[in-house]
Amino acid sequence: MTDMVQATTAPTAARVSDTYRWAQLAVGVAAMVMIANYQYGWTFFVPDIQKTFGWDRASIQWAFTLFVLFETWLVPVEGWFVDKYGPRIVVLVGGVLCAIGWAINAQATTLNGYYLGMIIAGIGAGGVYGTCVGNALKWFPDKRGLAAGITAAGFGAGSALTVAPIQAMIKDSGFQTTFLYFGLGQGIIICILAFFLLAPKPGQVPSVVANAALAQTRRNYQPTEVLRQPIFWLMYFMFVIVGAGGLMVTANLKPIAVDWKVDAVPVTLIGMTMTAVTFAATIDRVLNGLTRPFFGWISDMIGRENTMFIAFGMEGFGIWMLYLWGHDPIWFVILSGFVFFAWGEIYSLFPSTCTDTFGAKFATTNAGLLYTAKGTAALLVPLANYVQQTSGHWDNVFILAAGANILASLLALVVLKPWRKVVVAQSTT
Repeated sequence: MTDMVQATTAPTAARVSDTYRWAQLAVGVAAMVMIANYQYGWTFFVPDIQKTFGWDRASIQWAFTLFVLFETWLVPVEGWFVDKYGPRIVVLVGGVLCAIGWAINAQATTLNGYYLGMIIAGIGAGGVYGTCVGNALKWFPDKRGLAAGITAAGFGAGSALTVAPIQAMIKDSGFQTTFLYFGLGQGIIICILAFFLLAPKPGQVPSVVANAALAQTRRNYQPTEVLRQPIFWLMYFMFVIVGAGGLMVTANLKPIAVDWKVDAVPVTLIGMTMTAVTFAATIDRVLNGLTRPFFGWISDMIGRENTMFIAFGMEGFGIWMLYLWGHDPIWFVILSGFVFFAWGEIYSLFPSTCTDTFGAKFATTNAGLLYTAKGTAALLVPLANYVQQTSGHWDNVFILAAGANILASLLALVVLKPWRKVVVAQSTT
């Protein structure tokens, strides 16, 4: 009887097949792969920009910092557009902005030109990233961690296939031509993919599943309500300290390798030989992508906080062991890979936890609000360089990064888990 009343008062669409849902996820992953180079490919352009114009590296790298800030801090605004007008228009505009951003880089002859290009590309990439993760969360309430993880993996590992082509084109045709061709090509593909993206209508996806390990709300919180929830700020704090800990190692992998005199040492593992720093960077990128769906899938089964406790604990242990054993080139490669594997999952665990807590209706905006923690964490990264410069060694940086992850690991189990149970129970009564 209640089902009949609901059907007459709130018409719902027919349930779609799992194939249809996975097709939507695949479109989102393809779009994420297309924006990956705007962040991860930048490093290949920096030496040639420096050689051509003679600017110091720190000034050039401000373009990257601006990219990350505009990529992350505007996601809630873009998410609001998605929740109100659907994913298609935001991804379409995002693709156009990505193309324009690198087209500006192709013509730039001043630092401000590169800053502008990367800001525009950052706004575009953030719109695509936030939309695709938010859409995955909405289409898969039954596999939220896995879906968010697969989507985030497109961004984390999406640039792995184009590492060689980008470097080859820079060498053969110059970095300006590479900016133009890759920028336009990737932007156009994003625009085409945008037309295939749809948000689910009520009734098209399974209901929230009952799982003793997963506390999932049945209430949809408005973004303004979310910001007033103290538990949101606990998640934000945890995201920042884990994000900053990993980014400190990410941003300084090459300088650390140089200081420890392992960067140019040949290392042979799994039948391949490369210099330690090249091997580490290659493995790190792959594992940084694989960890997102892996830990997302684990969290769907054993719960978000239990998974955070394991992953953040592994990250803290990995950073500490890298500090102790990383002066050996083989251990440098293996342990840096371990660190990245235990770090990248924040981009699947936090969005799925946020949506479990605050509902799916405004998932894109709410997860976007939490995602701004990545930008906040990026601002803390220069602290690592300051600590290293003042002490003359990396010891304190590793201790801080390892400690931050252990703290987050304990907070997940001791504070977040019981608190979230109470919040979800209150929202469903």
